[in-house]
Amino acid sequence: MSSSLKAIKAKKCGCHVQYPRHYNESYMDSNLVEGKILVIDSDPGWETASRFGAIGVITSKEKIDDTPIVPLPSSALTTEDYDVVKSFINSTENAQGSILKSETIEDTTAPIAAYFSSRGPNTIVADILKPDITAPGIDILAAYSPDAKVTDNPEDKRSSKYIIMSGTSMSCPHVAGAAAYIKTFHPNWSPSAIKSALMTTADPMNATSDVYGEGEFAFGAGHINPVKAIEPGLVYEISKDEYVKMLCSIQVSFFGTCPKDVRGSPKDLNYPSMQALVESNNNFTVEFPRTVTNVGLANSTYEAKVITNSHIDVSVSPSILSFKSSGEKKSFTVTVSGKGLSTLKMVSTMLVWSDRIHSVRSPIVVYTKGV
Repeated sequence: MSSSLKAIKAKKCGCHVQYPRHYNESYMDSNLVEGKILVIDSDPGWETASRFGAIGVITSKEKIDDTPIVPLPSSALTTEDYDVVKSFINSTENAQGSILKSETIEDTTAPIAAYFSSRGPNTIVADILKPDITAPGIDILAAYSPDAKVTDNPEDKRSSKYIIMSGTSMSCPHVAGAAAYIKTFHPNWSPSAIKSALMTTADPMNATSDVYGEGEFAFGAGHINPVKAIEPGLVYEISKDEYVKMLCSIQVSFFGTCPKDVRGSPKDLNYPSMQALVESNNNFTVEFPRTVTNVGLANSTYEAKVITNSHIDVSVSPSILSFKSSGEKKSFTVTVSGKGLSTLKMVSTMLVWSDRIHSVRSPIVVYTKGV
């Protein structure tokens, strides 16, 4: 059951924007605000609205990714939906609104990378794709100290052992928990094997735009799927010595002394993804040597499939890997070639090894930088 409430626009209650994203409370008239639903054109001062007696807020928000904890019922609408609300208010002298219980709806675009999530390309090792993977990090029900304030409103005395939070601080525990979950099934697996399992079994994600910095630069190998990661079929393992060799190849030696005559590049690291920085407007050919370990059925045969991309040609040699035992290793080379890419261009595709039971997915990214 709900009660009807008067809805007023911010300009009708004497609210004027004093600073970006904040409303100066000295201009707010509690006689007009109290008991009303405030409709404000940009991110409001929820705490101020609450102190002056508003019982709800409707605002326009360009990017609606996470949900802040606020002291009163609120809705943040897209510009299009917000304009509909404003049109309704302008059409009548006695606009009415109702505050109802929230309903859960399915977001058909999910999962997508949040606007505030870090993007690639990797600024330290150009030929290693980052991020590796994505995990749930928006509106997560998380543990919270009951001694901490729920909102910034000094009059809000609520406390809670749980709260809704967003950020990398939410997604990282998901991945850590997934890694621990896999470890319970495979206690002898190395960290690199667990990481490989998480990456190669991740659910595919779609780029939200063709802007440089999106696509695999936003979500890496995809969205984490811990259940699939228990049985990845194949894993890419990396030893400590291989990591040392990779760092030495880019003249990084803060950990000690590099051996003499180190050859190769980060593209040679046995990583579950493949990435190469190439010169803009020049033809290119790059190779990625890789080795996989069979952790699935002892007798199994995997066939390589590459998703077509008109900007690059990709070949895999050999394209069929046959295993006779668990723990057996097989090597292959991925060759990527193409004509000159323009400045700040990123193209990608996907290598999938399949034995008709497992699908072992590895993103392949080739990109250029700015002038």
